[in-house]
Amino acid sequence: MKNKKSLGQNWLKDRIILDDIALLASDGVKSKTCLEIGPGLGTLTSALLRQFEKVIAVEFDENLAKNLPKSFPGKNLVVKNEDFLKFDMDGFEKPFVVAGNIPYYITSPIIEKLLNSKNLPERIVLLIQKEVAERISAEKGKNSLLSLLVQNRATVTLGPVISREYFTPAPKVDSQIIILDPKKPEVSEKVLNLAKIGFKMPRKKLVANLSASGIVSREKAIESLKSLHLSENIRAEELTLNDWQKLSDILI
Repeated sequence: MKNKKSLGQNWLKDRIILDDIALLASDGVKSKTCLEIGPGLGTLTSALLRQFEKVIAVEFDENLAKNLPKSFPGKNLVVKNEDFLKFDMDGFEKPFVVAGNIPYYITSPIIEKLLNSKNLPERIVLLIQKEVAERISAEKGKNSLLSLLVQNRATVTLGPVISREYFTPAPKVDSQIIILDPKKPEVSEKVLNLAKIGFKMPRKKLVANLSASGIVSREKAIESLKSLHLSENIRAEELTLNDWQKLSDILI
């Protein structure tokens, strides 16, 4: 079937890589059910059905959703023709894992939906744009708001890099497998809201963003940073979750 560029459809065609994704999703987990995001032609679905007793696949494309079950007669596959961002996860029976080769343009909303769900999966294994995977797994000094939001709610592990040549049609960038194991949040929403203010204009110094928000004066912002042994010239990307927690305790 012809892919739809508007839906970011790029089919992964290498069987070994598909099996690797399924193995990473199933290794060491209790879950017998996998929730697959965007199954497309069912190449990953096939690998997942070999590792899980049941696969529930959420596919936005009506034609793909209609044809997918025909490829797996007799298999325990349920296909939902829905927009995953509107899909109700609350009623999902635990434990379950999530896997998918997801469209680049909605990577962040999908990950945020999964990690903010009241019904958290046991594990999340996604194939995403390599650059985004690197941003999510960033260490101190290279943080982004996305990396803080994800690392606050999950342990992040990077899997293999997948060259663009393994996709049809080939995207313009390489992909990477990312494994997220949800955990208890390290900091509260209040702390993350402060971080969002700090990243309002990422290229500006943190002091400028904090004072521009109106929640604190420039002088108070500088004083607070110095009390934490942080430079007044520091930028938001240089702070860890623990730094944001300490700053929040002082300012809010």
